[in-house]
Amino acid sequence: MKRQIKWIGLAACCVCLSLTATGAEVIYDPSSPQLSFAAQKVSAALGQAEATVIFEIKPNAKKPESFVIEVPEPGTIQITGSDAAGAMYGGLEVAELIRIGGLNQVKADDQSPYMEMRGVKFNIPLDVRTPSYSDLGDAGQNSMEDVWDLKFWKEFIDEVAGHRYNYISLWSLHPFPSLIRVPDYPDVALADVKRATKVRGKQYSTNATGYDVPEILDHTETILKMTMDEKIDFWRKVMAYGKSRNVDFYFVTWNIYAYGTDGKYGIDNHADNPVTIDYYRKSVKQLFLTYPDLKGIGLATGEDMHGLSQSQKEEWAYQTYGLGVLDVVKEQPGRKITFLHRQHQSGALEIAETFKPLIDHKDIDFIFSFKYAKAHVYSATAQPYHPGFVNDIKGRGDLKTIWTMRNDSAYLYRWAAPDFVREFVQNIPYDVSRGYYFGSDGWVWGRDFLDKNPEEPNRIELKKHWFEWLLWGRLAYDPTLSNERFVGILQSRFPGVDAAKLMDAWEAASMIYPITTGFHWGSLDFQWYIEGCKSLPGRFGTENGFHNVDHFINLGTHDCSGYTSIKQYVETVVKGESFTGTGPNEVAQQLHDQADKALRLLKELKAGDDWELTQTLADIETLAYLGHYYGHKIKGATELHLYRKTGEKQHQKTAIAELEEAAVSWRQYTANSNERYTNPVWYNRVGMVDWDEITEWVDGDIEIAKNAQEKK
Repeated sequence: MKRQIKWIGLAACCVCLSLTATGAEVIYDPSSPQLSFAAQKVSAALGQAEATVIFEIKPNAKKPESFVIEVPEPGTIQITGSDAAGAMYGGLEVAELIRIGGLNQVKADDQSPYMEMRGVKFNIPLDVRTPSYSDLGDAGQNSMEDVWDLKFWKEFIDEVAGHRYNYISLWSLHPFPSLIRVPDYPDVALADVKRATKVRGKQYSTNATGYDVPEILDHTETILKMTMDEKIDFWRKVMAYGKSRNVDFYFVTWNIYAYGTDGKYGIDNHADNPVTIDYYRKSVKQLFLTYPDLKGIGLATGEDMHGLSQSQKEEWAYQTYGLGVLDVVKEQPGRKITFLHRQHQSGALEIAETFKPLIDHKDIDFIFSFKYAKAHVYSATAQPYHPGFVNDIKGRGDLKTIWTMRNDSAYLYRWAAPDFVREFVQNIPYDVSRGYYFGSDGWVWGRDFLDKNPEEPNRIELKKHWFEWLLWGRLAYDPTLSNERFVGILQSRFPGVDAAKLMDAWEAASMIYPITTGFHWGSLDFQWYIEGCKSLPGRFGTENGFHNVDHFINLGTHDCSGYTSIKQYVETVVKGESFTGTGPNEVAQQLHDQADKALRLLKELKAGDDWELTQTLADIETLAYLGHYYGHKIKGATELHLYRKTGEKQHQKTAIAELEEAAVSWRQYTANSNERYTNPVWYNRVGMVDWDEITEWVDGDIEIAKNAQEKK
């Protein structure tokens, strides 16, 4: 299709650009990159349709990122944004509706964001010398070159902008040596980008200490030759591109770490070292002076601040990060900075008192951050961890928070459960919320390095997991978005399939995650990884990390899951009391029902030669087998515990039979996985996940049941 670009006058005071095709015209202001982005999407969606689409901005500071769609006459669509971001979102909305159902799908509408801040949590592997938590796993090592690739960030930013995310938080233990040249500490700045070569197979501290030992730093390779000036130019381009898509950037740190400083100038990780305090304060200031498009900075007190009281932690944080930001707004009056402070290993009221000068400053937007669902959002749609924190900040009356939404569950397989996400978002305490960020500590969302037969080599992972990321972004902007819309999105993407059945199958398979993890609750990332049925070796008394049948008996349930644990259930039954509620047998049946539903619907879905659909259907099938595995395992564990408590042989026989079926389902799960994905994988939080090795441990459950004895 030939398209022409022409200049037209929309009004006497403005010049606009029109993208035209046969019968189609898109009119917008080309000086706005946000409008240009949206206009291109609208133009592509229109194709040969005869229509005129007009973008306009009518500033309304009280309704940021909002838009109105009007259809004054057939074939004419007016998109009016309260700002450039709102007009962009309006354009993306119109483009999507046209793709779903043509011009007739576009109706008058008025939308404003539900959650103001909708972000991404990205643990960034900048360099082996300035690591993040996630670096020492395969995902981190494979992503290090990606995060210094402008093409990667443009793809990534375009993807998240399309899903209505408006910021990216980059998390690091100590990023400054890889990003800036600090006055008074110039020799700390690091040239080049180096990666570790011998960290696979070694488990390091879960508190991220010891990442600078000789066995790591003496075995590195230089993957990029870059001066500090080139690094600064690179990140300026990344942030500027983000701004052109209404995606702000933040750097967020854990503390106190001195990685990359190599002891220069006497810098270390001791809270009482005045050199460290001065270095940190000047680093924070220089970060903002170096990057004019940097929106904000965040920090967590804890992790490596052992032996300090809450007040000591916060005083150090204020003397470094707090005063550093105050230095910036003093030197650059009028610059608006967002300051994020995680409430972690500290107290909200202590933080608020210490950081009052920032809270009161007109140019500083002080926001708390709180880990809403520990490491697993895929556990229950309600969470029990925040009430005390919420009461504290409500008592102040002037404080808000963003929530950490950690997905340390679904790394490999495509996930999509709209009803779960919608209910989850609507359960978040709204009156104290500014929004949330979604991401992982156990994975780096760089480029796909595990697919054995990729259609598009090295594509970004967000394009593989597009629907999952779409759900968490779009439902933060509008939690009332219907399943009908999501079916339409799927239908436009996969026109050759019954999209309603596809979504039903996908959601059924995806619910395997929250049902299993809600029942078998290991709250932190190193305590439970569902796709490998394991935790960090040594946790829960398991030498290899595998969660065998006894761990399923002994581990409790998520407080808001509504489930009753195996121990509680068996205790009730043994006492001869009637059981009410959702016990382990009901949970097992839920898993079988979801798995069976997915497999039944898959028989009616054919991918043809659509590679992406083929892979999606394969992931759904794989997760269904995983659901059957956990269903049989939970039932088997329950029967095993009943046998031990009652001595009734039938319980042992049933336990063995269930665990044998679990082993069959596990082999189906791993056969599907091995066919398409690289195995084994080294994870920074749970160690090696080798499906073939784990199969031996799965078989070990059967032996545990066979050798079990009733307790006298």
